[in-house]
Amino acid sequence: MTYKRQFAGTLREVGAGTRFEYHDGWNETIACSLPVSKRDHYWPTGLFPFFEHLAPEGWLRARQARAARASDQDDLGLLLRFGADCIGAVGVRPPGGLPEPGTDGDALEAAVTTPGRTLSGVQRKLLAHRADSGGFVPSHQLADPATHIAKLNAIDRPTLVQNEALSLGLAREVLGSAEITEASIGAVAGIDGIALLVERFDRVGENQLRLEDFAQILGRPHGRDFNGKYNGSYEEAAGVVAAHSARARIDLDRFFRLVVFNFVIGNADAHLKNFSLLERPEGLRLSPAYDLVSTLLYDFDPETGLEIGGRKRPIDTLDRGIVEAFGAEIGLPPAAVRRALDQLGQRFAKAKTPALPERIEPTDFRLRYRDLVTRLATKILA
Repeated sequence: MTYKRQFAGTLREVGAGTRFEYHDGWNETIACSLPVSKRDHYWPTGLFPFFEHLAPEGWLRARQARAARASDQDDLGLLLRFGADCIGAVGVRPPGGLPEPGTDGDALEAAVTTPGRTLSGVQRKLLAHRADSGGFVPSHQLADPATHIAKLNAIDRPTLVQNEALSLGLAREVLGSAEITEASIGAVAGIDGIALLVERFDRVGENQLRLEDFAQILGRPHGRDFNGKYNGSYEEAAGVVAAHSARARIDLDRFFRLVVFNFVIGNADAHLKNFSLLERPEGLRLSPAYDLVSTLLYDFDPETGLEIGGRKRPIDTLDRGIVEAFGAEIGLPPAAVRRALDQLGQRFAKAKTPALPERIEPTDFRLRYRDLVTRLATKILA
């Protein structure tokens, strides 16, 4: 097992569980749930949740399992083939070295089944980088740069990429550009359709930065149905910030604003993996926001991705009183809660996103997006 490309410890199966042991002489913690002060860590059932959540779900997991001729429930097996370079600073390498890349399949299949590289999450996506010509190309080889994540539309949700681009643009206006991951609509050579090209903030040049999502930090197993990321509350997630951020008071305010933003855009999929802590010079900090989508525009569960105030609630039932109580519960002073909600209300009211053309089809999803955000902003922030 590597950390920033240096061998840090050994991960092995032990009976029905797994054991992780730091190497002698290693003195840096690789994950919040695996403190280096304890040299030997054991998980009794399956793979440690920290490592589980490095692997993909859904579309990408199915393709990697097929390429590896492995079960899609074989978490460690998939990581041994594809996990040498994961999101964040941790990698999993097999003792015998990586297999050679396959030659079957189209450009998309080749890009997502490259031995040694993987992505977490459920959406159709692949790693990409900017070519010398200026356009984006898939990162086919382990040696290729992988500076961007190219997200693709789902077949049954053909506006998903546009929706996320719109939401990220609105977030830059409401929360501030520094709070949001950089991304733009574009194309990837050899891949059909448009893509949302998201710049990776866990890479600075050749340097890998530690990045842990809240499901990893809380040690929440993904489960056979991968719904473990929904098992928790926004209050519990705020507790991660309070316990591990190097600037907890500042990051709690940032977290509160981000959660409320998700409610206002109708994102019922803001789960534990959609919040992360990122390595900064001063220590771990709340990362820039990512995976912002108005899910209420689709046939999606309308309840909040996590519990708030003791239970999951339909987003349409949220109001200012509920989010004020949430702010107080996570330790924000009443004045800070009011200031945050008032500022969010003012910025939503002034936002130019979505910028609609003069002539637009009545069925254009941007009209429904604007109307939904206007309605929820009035209900939650008024």
